[in-house]
Amino acid sequence: MSAAGPIAPRADFPLLAAQPALRYLDSAATSQKPRVVLDAMRRYYETENANPHRGAYALAAAATVAYARARETIARFLGADDAETLVFTRGTTESINLLAAAWGRANVCAGDRIVVTRLEHHANFVPWQQLAIEQGAEFRICELTPDGEVDLDQLRALATPNTKVVAFGHVSNAIGTINAVPDIAAIAHRVGAIAVCDGAQGAPHMRVEFDRLGVDAYAFSGHKMFGPTGIGVLWARRELLEAMPPHQGGGDMILSVSFERSTYNEVPYRFEAGTPHIAGAIGLAAAARYMDSVGLDRIATYEGELLAYATRALSAIPEVTLVGTAPVKASVLSFVMGKGIHPHDIGSILDQEGIAIRAGFHCAQPVVERLGHAATARASLAFYNTRTEVDRLVAGLAKVLEIFG
Repeated sequence: MSAAGPIAPRADFPLLAAQPALRYLDSAATSQKPRVVLDAMRRYYETENANPHRGAYALAAAATVAYARARETIARFLGADDAETLVFTRGTTESINLLAAAWGRANVCAGDRIVVTRLEHHANFVPWQQLAIEQGAEFRICELTPDGEVDLDQLRALATPNTKVVAFGHVSNAIGTINAVPDIAAIAHRVGAIAVCDGAQGAPHMRVEFDRLGVDAYAFSGHKMFGPTGIGVLWARRELLEAMPPHQGGGDMILSVSFERSTYNEVPYRFEAGTPHIAGAIGLAAAARYMDSVGLDRIATYEGELLAYATRALSAIPEVTLVGTAPVKASVLSFVMGKGIHPHDIGSILDQEGIAIRAGFHCAQPVVERLGHAATARASLAFYNTRTEVDRLVAGLAKVLEIFG
């Protein structure tokens, strides 16, 4: 695992191969796509493009098989025994909104409680806040420890018998904290609440096994997991999905339609109204196979070592303050700099040096503000990054300090 040789070769990623000077350190926002993903999607459009389900000709049958196989591949990747508990969506945001609308409106009533953590991305915060307002439920926030972990003692106190939902992330996109998912799920279950996990930053970096995690629902986005945009997954326990009404009406989510009434399709199809993103599902399955070929455990080990190296390197710069210092983290480094340097200025100067990072509150305004900042700079690493790129980041920050004197 040397700086010169990441476990995912740069040559596997066409955009990175075509721009050798680019140091892409923004994978938490969206990851780069390996050639095998692009090839799989192009192959579908060139050889199997048809609408799946009900077509009475060979091409439609081939598309139906390809779509079903994609679901099965992703289920295996996630450790789900039942592929039909995976609902294809446009991404994490749509997955959580679907759950909040379909399950939430049917199960959350006035006087009930919804608990989210301060760590959440807006996608796992705003839908539950909206549901609470709409249904007249309490919306409560579990605070953090000083190093950016969920305060489990406070969560236990907040999880009262009238709590219906505990929503939390697998990994914080803003500061990288890896949550104690089984512990949080157990707290939710002790009071009869469902445990809903935003896995957008979990699935790209570590093995996801639902039995081990103990959650009731898990959502993630393909584009953060080296797959295409516009495709994601909501996984939920079958009994949860079967008790949920449809979220949208249209083609393929029905069994029959008449003027008097409509009857709905089985899980998961009742939640996949309209023509699905077939190529997206196929591309996401190719991304899962690619990650399997690299090795999920190798990915976690390599990224952990790279994060440790980057943490030491940035901590050695006196003017840099790391934001979020939980002992168990994924490969996200949020930081601020002294001398009144704004994170957006850091990002702009680094861009001139060929280094791509993010600046802002990262769609997680409550946690960034709770830690005392209006914005941070964020470098996020993946298995195609190297120590050499971290060294370039450090050199770039030296340039920032030089400019600001």
